[in-house]
Amino acid sequence: MLRFALPYILVTLLLTAPAFAASPAEQRGKSYAQSHCARCHSIDRETNSPLRIAPPFRTLHLRYPIETLAEALAEGISTGHPAMPSAELDPDQIHDLLSYLKTLE
Repeated sequence: MLRFALPYILVTLLLTAPAFAASPAEQRGKSYAQSHCARCHSIDRETNSPLRIAPPFRTLHLRYPIETLAEALAEGISTGHPAMPSAELDPDQIHDLLSYLKTLE
């Protein structure tokens, strides 16, 4: 029975896999988060933040609507946790990072 079902299962997986793939913007946003934020923040769905006072990115949507972070990112976030460095992102970086953050909601 499994021998006959296996081809159908494989076809289904192949057809649905692109739906689960990250977009280029999401990939760039994750890369940005990895290189600029992961030292303090958890940037995934499971791990704890290396710096306890730095909120995990997966919880940011509980504090703020993700779209509202664009202005703060453009102007430079300076009100994060006390050890957080100021960061100003360009419009493309903002789009990419917000795209990635939305995947964590």
